[in-house]
Amino acid sequence: MNPITGLLAALAVLNSGVVAIWAHALLVARRIGGAPTPPTDVRLPGVEHLAIGFVTNFFDTLGIGSYAQTTAWYKIRKIVNDRIIPGTMTVGHNLPTTVQTFIYTTLVQVDVITLFSMIGASVAGAWLGAGVVAKWPKRKIQIGMGSLLLIAATLMFFSAGGPFFQMTGSNVLPVGGDAIGVSGIKLAIAVVVNFVLGALMTLGIGIYAPCMITVYLLGMTPKAAFPIMMGSCGFLIPVAAIPFIKENAYSVRAALGLTFAGIPGVLTAAYLIGSADINKVKWLVVMVVLYTSISMLRSAFKEAPERGTTAEPVQVKS
Repeated sequence: MNPITGLLAALAVLNSGVVAIWAHALLVARRIGGAPTPPTDVRLPGVEHLAIGFVTNFFDTLGIGSYAQTTAWYKIRKIVNDRIIPGTMTVGHNLPTTVQTFIYTTLVQVDVITLFSMIGASVAGAWLGAGVVAKWPKRKIQIGMGSLLLIAATLMFFSAGGPFFQMTGSNVLPVGGDAIGVSGIKLAIAVVVNFVLGALMTLGIGIYAPCMITVYLLGMTPKAAFPIMMGSCGFLIPVAAIPFIKENAYSVRAALGLTFAGIPGVLTAAYLIGSADINKVKWLVVMVVLYTSISMLRSAFKEAPERGTTAEPVQVKS
């Protein structure tokens, strides 16, 4: 069996189980009747629920991430109670993220060993490293990662090329390339970084922009980041969705909106990426990383310094 086929088969089996659990929960909620609550309101999603699903998953497919966008929309419009926002996003974004994984692992060519190693490292990091990393102060991590991403975005800006840099001769940084995989010490670095990123997901620190940076600085083509980061989240999210469903810690209508409209949003964005010129993808990566850096620093300085315990609820994406 082709390794990619095996990977996608495993993901399909995993998600089949999650869908079965969710379908059973919806049937049970429908039988309960009475006044609807967020986890028992099984009506079809409204127009705004669907709009949120399409928009957030469209930009998620471009590498910007969906959790921050979804959270902001829910909070501003008061659509979902803060307590159940994490569960709603995890359950609702699961299938669109799975579609992303299927698309990018077939649409974008990437070295199988690199892909499997980095996906496995992120999953292991989320599982083994959660207990340790979840105790770190989130605010300090946000400041540190936000600052590093800002520096990385600056380096990428000066290395991405373009008429101005060609005229001035300032395009001299040897980062980025056409490789679809890495080996040796570069592969070891990629595995370690993705392990840490998987662990950092427990603090709500997204994997997308840091993964893009890692791939880019190791000399790989920016497009290679997409199957790697989508595949990592593709295996993490369904596992995280199960406890939220079992505990009824989510909004059914909002989650259905993310799922139903999220898949078309993914397909639309994937078409744009698949037909994009590689130089345009490089500039997209710069913008994504810059956006993520500013968002992290803004969140860090808006939050009060943490006292006592720093453990927070698990969130898989940003």
